[in-house]
Amino acid sequence: MRHARDGAAAAMNAASRVLVARGKHEPQELENPDVSWGRQAREGAWAPTRDGQRIHIGIECSAGDTAPTLLRPSLRVFVGVEVDTDIVAQTTASGIRLLTVLHGPDAPAEFRFPLSLGEGLALEAMPSGGYDVVHLRYGATVGRFYNPWAADSMFRPVKADYALEGSTVIMRVQHHGSFYPVVADPLYSR
Repeated sequence: MRHARDGAAAAMNAASRVLVARGKHEPQELENPDVSWGRQAREGAWAPTRDGQRIHIGIECSAGDTAPTLLRPSLRVFVGVEVDTDIVAQTTASGIRLLTVLHGPDAPAEFRFPLSLGEGLALEAMPSGGYDVVHLRYGATVGRFYNPWAADSMFRPVKADYALEGSTVIMRVQHHGSFYPVVADPLYSR
């Protein structure tokens, strides 16, 4: 348990420093009764869409399916989901963010988030690099995966983007040569 708490503290410290440097335009952590979290990292979260459905966002973790260190109802840390990688998971007013903290050069460059979409929903690539969750019958956007960003411990931008493989969103982070820790931010919002 001590290792999990120490790992959670290190991940929170890294994420907090980068978020403070990025400024006030970041979505705020907030309790949201429409968001439900699983008991293990792989179970991820169920988040709302604008049309009242829910999508499931999983966290693929090859290093181990860990239970979170729960800091408060809207904030949990999954320690060791990949080699040298933790995820600080936040609930926001309109969805979730998965601050992915890469602690060293052995961390992977790709992170997979398997999705289960509600009935009649599909992902549509956007010019910004994100993905809209679209209701096929009405053509309306009911949710959005914003284009990811990443920054190293010197607050320098690190290239991050998405790819789609079936129903899995893959976040790619080109972190080699960066100062660690690197923080990358997939954000889903309805």
